[in-house]
Amino acid sequence: MSKLRVALLHLLPIAGEIKKNQCLIEKAVKRAADQNVDWIITPELAVSGLQFSQKIGTKWIKQQPDEWMTNFLDLIRSLNTVVFLGCPEKSESGELYNSVFAINRDGQIIGKQRKITSIIDDWSTSGAFIEPINMENVKIGVLICADAYTKNIADRFLAKGAEILIAPSAWGPGLYGPNGEWEQRSIDTGLCLFVCNRTGEDESVTFWEAESLIIKNGKPLLKHKSKQSAILTFDWDLEKMD
Repeated sequence: MSKLRVALLHLLPIAGEIKKNQCLIEKAVKRAADQNVDWIITPELAVSGLQFSQKIGTKWIKQQPDEWMTNFLDLIRSLNTVVFLGCPEKSESGELYNSVFAINRDGQIIGKQRKITSIIDDWSTSGAFIEPINMENVKIGVLICADAYTKNIADRFLAKGAEILIAPSAWGPGLYGPNGEWEQRSIDTGLCLFVCNRTGEDESVTFWEAESLIIKNGKPLLKHKSKQSAILTFDWDLEKMD
């Protein structure tokens, strides 16, 4: 494969409204698949919203795949596409993680990344495993939101052979908003960076002006913000990385 068609799901999830968010993801994935995309990327915690724990707690979080995820895997297989899905999970030993699951065209979870910089997520445990995910012979480093804040994690992905960085995020502007971190990670590593952000608002964070971005050499090639959910589709040349 020398070219990819990628869709970023710039969604408006609602904190704690799990079933509504799951339906939104399913609808968006189906519409993106209608555009013959190869890869679909969701924002961070697309299933739950960012500040869900203040509304519904954490007892609902299960080991994955749970019942919904199992049905979602069947859907992905039927659509013949790849999905990177932001979803909380419980480990076998009971810890909770802010995770991104990599689902291949056969509807199989072939990898996942647990958020490392989880100190701001009071419900979750920090992940310890940093390894690119090999998706269709492309090595992907997954930077979940604040994992892009410093160069350490991106540099480790690069050292382990990552060819593209993706950043499923829930990072809106403001006092602690993004301030060139994604661009700098692209410069540091020399890798392109696909940022899938979101819109809407949670308990104390607003995302109405949050941007999804495609970055190369520190420069945004494409960017988008909106007041409603959107599917952002672009074609990517894997040989030229452009």
